Amino acid sequence: TIIDIGGESTRPNASPVAEEEECARVVPVVEAIRQQFGDELWVSIDTSSPQVIEQAVQVGADIWNDVRALTRTGAPQMAAKLDIPVVLMHMRGEPTTMTAKAHYIDVLQEVITELKQRIDCAIQAGVKRSNIIIDPGFGFAKDYEHHKILLNQLTELHQLQLPILFGVSRKRFLGEVLNNTQLPAFDNHKAIDRDGVGMAAALLAYQQGASIVRTHNVGLTMQAVALWQQLNQ
Repeated sequence: TIIDIGGESTRPNASPVAEEEECARVVPVVEAIRQQFGDELWVSIDTSSPQVIEQAVQVGADIWNDVRALTRTGAPQMAAKLDIPVVLMHMRGEPTTMTAKAHYIDVLQEVITELKQRIDCAIQAGVKRSNIIIDPGFGFAKDYEHHKILLNQLTELHQLQLPILFGVSRKRFLGEVLNNTQLPAFDNHKAIDRDGVGMAAALLAYQQGASIVRTHNVGLTMQAVALWQQLNQ
């Protein structure tokens, strides 16, 4: 089990948070989790800041989940120094600009190519390949059609020969799926109402070899995975 903790929103048009404030939000939570659960859980830190991840690791964090894929100054070097698993996610621009950058000729191949560039950069800085996890970045610089292509062909990411993290839980894409049904039951739905379709998406990703599924509703997702596993024993 992995708990992902973040002190800065990265949703579209989110405002940046100062590193000191981000540390103040994240570090005490990591400390509290370690005090209560010991080493029972893995703790992932959702940050792009080398300073924040360094302080979080000092109090027990295990994984660096970076939506900016180590593009901040000093980030590749910090990842090499800490020698912990690091998630490199695909995104273009920043949360304030990424929606305008959702333009692709071939979204699948461009995501793979751009992820490979970040992988190469990390390795050149001294990050062990065995520490790298990739995330295609659902919800980041992609629209509804891009998401459909990526979810349908997630298995293509295996050509990078790295573990895949899949995270689409409660994101806008799932809301668009519900809205496109044109069923009155889904009118004005809340994010939590996307857990059913999110479970289905997670199962599709798992079937295609995703190593890690990030979800808000762990129990519901595990039910779907349990059924698939037992049918395919």
